[in-house]
Amino acid sequence: MLRILGKASSINVRKVLWTCAELTLPFELEEWGSGFKPTDTPAFLALNPNAMVPVIQDEDFTLWESNTIIRYLATRHGANALYPAEARARARVDQWIDWQASDLNSAWRYAFLSLVRRSPQHQDHQALHAACLQWSHCMEILERQLQTTGGYVAGPHFSLADIPIGLSVNRWLETPYDRPSLPAVDDYYQRLKERPGFRRYGANGTP
Repeated sequence: MLRILGKASSINVRKVLWTCAELTLPFELEEWGSGFKPTDTPAFLALNPNAMVPVIQDEDFTLWESNTIIRYLATRHGANALYPAEARARARVDQWIDWQASDLNSAWRYAFLSLVRRSPQHQDHQALHAACLQWSHCMEILERQLQTTGGYVAGPHFSLADIPIGLSVNRWLETPYDRPSLPAVDDYYQRLKERPGFRRYGANGTP
């Protein structure tokens, strides 16, 4: 059985858990990270030198980095509906997965740590204002994409890209700040809430 090392409050771990739900793939979750087993031990560092979750072990194969993991699982289990085999369709999915990992993640990080986690190191008002503006800008990019597709982020049908993007939309909606009105994003979120995997693993992940 697939072994997942991480904690369900982590947005990156929840990508993997939701993917497993979409694939109806059984797994065992071992809780590692802050509040659970430490990730800075020699045993864990041998699995992931970055000391971060998630890590999976699939038989004798160990893998870290959440977006790589979800791509691997979809490919290994032949989930072409989630992760197309055709090059251009797959590239479109990859484009949005990578955008979430780079631009969108960078945009929301400071605001989330400040407003949700209440981190003392993230309470500079000027930096928070700039972060909120950048986050809103990224979400407006997503709004325009969803207006174009009329369905999901990479096209009219749910794909692997909607897992990291959907979790980020959840984070956006549950972070208390003055957000712009984005009706296509709101409609998209309602569609995601119809999926059992999202209903189980879509929470904001506050400690």
